[in-house]
Amino acid sequence: MSMRGQTTAAAASPAGLEAEVAAAGHRHWPSSWHLFLVPMSALMAFPFLWMLITSVSTLEESRRFPPQLPSSIQWHNFIDAWTMAPFSRWLLNTVVVAAASVVGNLLFCSLAGYALARMRFIGSGVAFMLILATLMVPFQVVMIPTLLIVRAFGMVDSLGGLVVPNLVTPFGIFLLLQFFRTLPVEIEEAARIDGAGRLGTLVKIVLPQMKAPLATVGIMTLLWRWNDFLWPLILITSEDKMTLPLGLATFQGAHFTNWPVLMAGTLMSQLPMLLVFIFAQRWFVQSLASSGIKG
Repeated sequence: MSMRGQTTAAAASPAGLEAEVAAAGHRHWPSSWHLFLVPMSALMAFPFLWMLITSVSTLEESRRFPPQLPSSIQWHNFIDAWTMAPFSRWLLNTVVVAAASVVGNLLFCSLAGYALARMRFIGSGVAFMLILATLMVPFQVVMIPTLLIVRAFGMVDSLGGLVVPNLVTPFGIFLLLQFFRTLPVEIEEAARIDGAGRLGTLVKIVLPQMKAPLATVGIMTLLWRWNDFLWPLILITSEDKMTLPLGLATFQGAHFTNWPVLMAGTLMSQLPMLLVFIFAQRWFVQSLASSGIKG
């Protein structure tokens, strides 16, 4: 009897079936990592849960100690957060700034990363090292020079001043560059032989193979720009130019803060990002798990 036949016969026997069932059951048992990950997940989800509870509480209930669950759901907190301030205007400003930053990063980071990965020119290695070095520089170090440059262009207190400095990021260039280096050059050479130029090869051949890293750059840029507070705080002075994080900060006063209304506004501002990350997390995980980021 052949080895394949012996394996089939062993699998068909009662002992073989029991072994397969035991192995299948063992694969579904939680690992020891769950003893650490489950409490950590609960700890990280607690602030979001507490924000949700506070957003549907009354002002008196939000001040009680020890804290208690609300006696009834106060849906009017969400209406108050929307109507007490130009919330819809802040939301529109945030969408414009975040969307423009995402488009700019996908465009310029792709061009820069492809040029550094495929085109050899004098100083390309130095340029890459300088871009990489900027990842280690905190924003607090460069925010004053950036403000002076933006002021020189007359973009203080404008949405353009929020968008232009963030049209390209070193993180996006570095991430896409690593993925460009993992792609086989033969496909691009074949396209060049067929008459395609550099830009046509990038758009038609290379970028369709990079959905995961492009999605990662887009998601990370969207999260950073949506939740950005420091740069709008420095640049924006008019209420109608504020973004959501900066606008929500005006809900806090020196002597009084309506915490349920503030938490309701914060919850409404974070729900879009939560939904985006839930629907796009597979692209994000796939990008970080692939070999491109290890290069």
